[in-house]
Amino acid sequence: MPMLLKELTQDLRAAQNLTKQEARYLVDMYYQIQDYRIQAGNQVRQTATDPEREPNAALGAMAENMETMEKNIRYALDKYTDGQPIGQWLKSICGIGPVIAAGLIAHIDIGKVQTAGQIHAFAGLDPNREWGKGEKRPHNAKLKCLCWKIGQSFVKVSGNEKDVYGHIIKERKAYEQAKNEAGEYADQAAATLKKKNFGAETDARKWYEDGKLPPAHIQRRAERYGVKIFLSHLFEVWYEMERGEKPPAPFAIAILNHAHYIPPPNWK
Repeated sequence: MPMLLKELTQDLRAAQNLTKQEARYLVDMYYQIQDYRIQAGNQVRQTATDPEREPNAALGAMAENMETMEKNIRYALDKYTDGQPIGQWLKSICGIGPVIAAGLIAHIDIGKVQTAGQIHAFAGLDPNREWGKGEKRPHNAKLKCLCWKIGQSFVKVSGNEKDVYGHIIKERKAYEQAKNEAGEYADQAAATLKKKNFGAETDARKWYEDGKLPPAHIQRRAERYGVKIFLSHLFEVWYEMERGEKPPAPFAIAILNHAHYIPPPNWK
């Protein structure tokens, strides 16, 4: 069973010696508590704006307690990632904090990975991998969700002068938009329209019927691209840390079809 949160926050050695299972547990708990805290906060604000209702003190107290729990978990995961070289590199990246760093460390076994593409597939970022009804999901759903959060985080920090991947996402989005306007995604639009059931009056359906991908679809494509580059860099750095040598292939070029190699930031 995972260690109690109280023990983790009182004993730095306990936090640094978390197992991967315990780290996964705390990462999951962090996001669950965060969701509940946001819901409770929204409820408090709604009652505060209603002249006929008195703000509920219990709701406010619960929201404050959950925020404290978030901070405690983040603190514990910060100490956990401090104790690992790859955790220190991850937290040097603008947009990556201790919770995301711990989640990546906990979900990825670098000893079993030979290419960056394997991490992409395990994270559900390979669009060609599908599974039918009754078949086992070919990727880690929690890692996929974490990668979505990473993309969102990179977008939020794109105005920071230390940002790397948010800028990559911006550039990719402009590239995707140009291809979309040129009608180069017409086949994909038709396939999506055939596969999914969109409401007759939805904006998304109108875009697909026009042979183009909706703006939200373009945004997701750009974010996935940026996250895949980040994961490729994570693979390169982690592989070299663990094995003392660089990966055997130029994965960033071979897997992502880059014209030029993009070196990992904050790495020798």
